[in-house]
Amino acid sequence: MWKKYNKSWLLNLGFVHKVQAEVQDFLSYIASEKGLALNTIHSYQRDLEAFLSFVQTKGASSLPQITTHHIIDFLSHLQHHQYASASICRALIAIKVFFKFLSRENLISANISLHLESPKLWQLIPEVLTYEEVEKLLQQHDLSTREGARNKAILEVLYASGLRVSELCALDINHVDDISLRVMGKGSKERMVPIGQAAVDAIDHYSKFRDATPEQALFLNQRGKRIDRITVWKIIKECSRAAHINKNISPHTLRHSFATHLLENGADLRVIQEMLGHASISSTERYTHLSRSALQDAFEAFHPRM
Repeated sequence: MWKKYNKSWLLNLGFVHKVQAEVQDFLSYIASEKGLALNTIHSYQRDLEAFLSFVQTKGASSLPQITTHHIIDFLSHLQHHQYASASICRALIAIKVFFKFLSRENLISANISLHLESPKLWQLIPEVLTYEEVEKLLQQHDLSTREGARNKAILEVLYASGLRVSELCALDINHVDDISLRVMGKGSKERMVPIGQAAVDAIDHYSKFRDATPEQALFLNQRGKRIDRITVWKIIKECSRAAHINKNISPHTLRHSFATHLLENGADLRVIQEMLGHASISSTERYTHLSRSALQDAFEAFHPRM
């Protein structure tokens, strides 16, 4: 299925047509041998497109001419244009995997990305909302309308459960009860996630607007079909603008805020890992950086000897 993406973006990228075979071999490699999901392959492809376009503007006309400085400059370019930290981190990972593949296949003499360790290179702490910003975001809905009731329920569920947007879109009506959600996560791993009363109430209110339909999806678009990721992204962008929140907010921001607020209020890291569906505790540990940052800010603001 990944092949539907593999040619169109190569046509207008200057020197990229010279390495078209290498790029397509790489996409085939991560699809078949690594078994990456289609959405991940698509994201890696877009990241490489952007990177190769960027290095072309810097004078590179072949793979051996690309240097470590090109990679750092590209990440700085993304940061300057206010890309989300998760997007910058994913772009770096895509580039590192690509150059590791090129090196393994002896297509370049040295892996220039080998010593670019993302935690050391970039302090990629995710964007997080304050409690006040969350409240403002949740108040931007006309609950007398079907759309407003749905959007309120979507935001309440994202913040109450820390779901990935793909997991939210995949929810069916029978996946929800009064205390928890049954979630199908990455790798088809199912988990039960607690859900608060505010989110349950919002879902119940939205359910009153649902027409009789055989569609089992919990959240529906205007055509009565399962909602998609792009629609959820647009909903959150519109709500953040209405709430005058000057942060680069996405569905993942509510997931980050969910985890950070739990940690700040004393939740165990292993419990947060389970609720987020992280396979490794190291993925969850980055939220400890946020709490340490908040503690340092509080110390500097309130300690009498500062």
